[in-house]
Amino acid sequence: MSKKEFVVGLDIGTTKICCIVGEVVDRGPYPKIDIVGIGTAPSSGLRKGVVINIEATVESITKAVEESELMAGAEISTVYTGIAGGHIKSFNSTGVVAVKDKEITEQDVQRVIDAAKAVAIPLDRETIHIIPQEYLINDQGGIKDPIGMSGVRLEAKVHIVTGAVSSAQNIIKCANKAGLNVAEICLEPIASSEAVLCQDEKELGVVLVDIGGGTSDIALFKEGAIVHTGVLAIGGNHITNDIAVGLRTPQNEAEKIKIRHGCALTSMVKPDEMIEVAGVGGRKSRVLSRRLLAEIIEPRVEEIFSLIQREIMKSGYQELLSAGVVITGGATLLEGMPELAEFVFEMPVKRGLPQNIGGLRDVVNSPKYATGVGLLKYGARNLAKARFPIREKNIYDKVRGSMRNWIKDLF
Repeated sequence: MSKKEFVVGLDIGTTKICCIVGEVVDRGPYPKIDIVGIGTAPSSGLRKGVVINIEATVESITKAVEESELMAGAEISTVYTGIAGGHIKSFNSTGVVAVKDKEITEQDVQRVIDAAKAVAIPLDRETIHIIPQEYLINDQGGIKDPIGMSGVRLEAKVHIVTGAVSSAQNIIKCANKAGLNVAEICLEPIASSEAVLCQDEKELGVVLVDIGGGTSDIALFKEGAIVHTGVLAIGGNHITNDIAVGLRTPQNEAEKIKIRHGCALTSMVKPDEMIEVAGVGGRKSRVLSRRLLAEIIEPRVEEIFSLIQREIMKSGYQELLSAGVVITGGATLLEGMPELAEFVFEMPVKRGLPQNIGGLRDVVNSPKYATGVGLLKYGARNLAKARFPIREKNIYDKVRGSMRNWIKDLF
């Protein structure tokens, strides 16, 4: 896949699994990508962003991948995939080193990042990302790329994202069982930010809120760098559950009602609007007011936004987010979401759509594809330094083959 300059984003979500194939038309710091294939399948093997059933997840991945392969006319072997869930924890760290030859080299940058990441992490957790925020040379800050500059003391501020080892391994295992290699795992809000945020927003200070089925992901940016990330185990499925209980209707019907008639603000619904609600266990369907539906949805959405607001306040950057809030993800398609978000956050809010892509962009022009497109963009940017596990596997096979022959000769 890498030879043809194809890159594949696999979004393994709680409600859907989405595989998007892109062709890298132009490499560079901001690669140009044409979407050439997309496949989606309902997801039943995850809960709150974490794999709970490997077989069901593998089946859904296989369906989504086959669909995208047919559309793209290419065989998929390597993917970039996302990770989320309540187990994700992040923090900022600092490292300092002395510069050997007065001029900063790549080795010095690597040493200072190694110094910054030298923090104690529990054995059941692993580092997913180490993202440099800024470098300081002799206490002079705001430097993005220090290579070639002169100085005697180099300091790095980095953002470290960690997750449960088992959760990351289960995602890789599911992809491997579906016949795919995972080039890299990316935190989902970081991927979504690649798709929906522009550089100006990141410089001014912005918070990205990606509300999916099982999780709400948060990423804060200031001066072009990521300063805080978080994942809350609450999302669109909670709204569906409330509708199912409140209207006494099956889960799948509740999901359809939410998509078709849902509104996050009661004040936006006319009093005379009516909807048909299917009964449970063969009971007759009923006609109810749409306003009743909005009265069920609004408190839950307000709760989700309030929890996100608390996470933003905890980061300490609340006063520095001049560009406001960008909401994305499938759950934000609900009518009235941006208006209610503005009321809770007391900041300007917009709905984020995937930007700066070519090809089948009309097909993916929806907040629910933000993570999938973001994984593509993340993959395209890291294509040159991608680690493809298939190479390691080949070396392992060679060694194993040599050992087998040696044992045969011996006995």
